[in-house]
Amino acid sequence: MQKRKALALLSGGLDSTLAVKMMLDQGVQVEALNFTSPFCTCTGKNSGCKSEAVRVAQEFAIPIKVMNKGLDYLEIVRNPAHGYGKGVNPCVDCRIYLLRKAKEYMAESGADFVITGEVLGQRPMSQRRDTLRVIERESGLEGLILRPLSARHFEPTIPETEGWVDRDKLLAIKGRSRKEQFELADDLDVKNYPCPAGGCLLTELSFVPKVRDMFDHADELNLRDCRLLKIGRHFRIGERTKVIIGRNESDNNLLESVRQPDEAAITWLDGNTPVGVIVGRQDSRNLDLAGRILLRYTKADPAAACRILIRDNDGERTVSSVNDLDDAAVQPYLVC
Repeated sequence: MQKRKALALLSGGLDSTLAVKMMLDQGVQVEALNFTSPFCTCTGKNSGCKSEAVRVAQEFAIPIKVMNKGLDYLEIVRNPAHGYGKGVNPCVDCRIYLLRKAKEYMAESGADFVITGEVLGQRPMSQRRDTLRVIERESGLEGLILRPLSARHFEPTIPETEGWVDRDKLLAIKGRSRKEQFELADDLDVKNYPCPAGGCLLTELSFVPKVRDMFDHADELNLRDCRLLKIGRHFRIGERTKVIIGRNESDNNLLESVRQPDEAAITWLDGNTPVGVIVGRQDSRNLDLAGRILLRYTKADPAAACRILIRDNDGERTVSSVNDLDDAAVQPYLVC
């Protein structure tokens, strides 16, 4: 029989890694497909889950294709047909999006079917039996999605009925515990899987206000705005203006590196200071308010007159500001 090829959705986490290893052990040719997201929480070297997926692919000696979730994905996040979970996580629509992209790539890669590391019941929104059927149908991949870790909880797929894979060697893992996966990793000698299950900021309730604020105030969505949401404290000081204040040295360095020429950086000249970046309109009112908010996060004496250094397209200049805002006064501007 002709050797068949599977296209694996490889996140870099344990479950998808195990799914790939199980197929390789059955003699199936595998190519990996990895998607990067501006909302990923992973912080590995280079780019988190991408680097983990690349590492796994190299370890297994399989090719990998990395795709970026683009502006079309942001529109799905803003208006998901199947709604949100507890956060602003459109998990069902996200899976449909990924699998549609996988289907498009199948023709180019020569793959016969798709494999994923999904486990029945592991995720409350997208891995229920009913939603898995919806995802298969709307992705256009009915019968062609094989989930090796949970396959025996489902009707046989085309790869199984056609004999491309041996169903008897597939598993029946179910639920949120990962004990069986850890045991399987030991059995298959799979090591070094640092990226945990999940890893999406959209599921975190503390991240919701930032995303909603972006949707409410952006005429056009862009990926940079999404990436900025992961840095610092955000304050909405105008309909089209916000200031981002670094929480720590890492935030300060990131803000300095991503600041664009039309954005102003502000710091306190007379003491240890976070970096603030003003995104949007920079009139005298916004510059003054941003400076006062910045001082709230310094050790400047209350009500003290302070010097604020502004760096923008016009070069550098110093303005006076006052440390007169307490927590209650700052709160109306704080997004998160």
